[in-house]
Amino acid sequence: MTDAESPGFELPLLLFAGFRSLIDQLHTELAERGHPDVRPAYGFAMQAIGVRGATASEIGRRLGVSKQAAGKTVDRLAGLGYVERVDDPQDARRKLIRLTPRGTDALVQSAEIFDRLRARWVDKLGADRVAQLESSLRTVVPVAGFPVDVPGWFG
Repeated sequence: MTDAESPGFELPLLLFAGFRSLIDQLHTELAERGHPDVRPAYGFAMQAIGVRGATASEIGRRLGVSKQAAGKTVDRLAGLGYVERVDDPQDARRKLIRLTPRGTDALVQSAEIFDRLRARWVDKLGADRVAQLESSLRTVVPVAGFPVDVPGWFG
């Protein structure tokens, strides 16, 4: 059977396996670098919080989960020292969730690790094939940006 004759179900499984492989390698390296408690869902949540911070409702919307589920994730992240709750300067009735220096460090290190993981794919497949893969995926993936709602999507 040639690649062109592969059954349709293989494509999403291969894409997911590639994603999972990269995420697993990321978390192994993050643990070695002092972030052993970071889980994939926490990374998506920290991305949803962003550099400006966000309310629990905003985080829930961005993740595709309820405000309560987002609040539980924020509680865990706060307990681990990755985020903090502060008064929202725009509305004193609300709390804003912001990344702490530890949270920012985890995201910065994640970006560095992803660069190295991509470089490993380049070493195995060649720069042209990796660039072609990325270009091909950009062609078929919606232009809405990179979603962080994976936790809600799988739920």
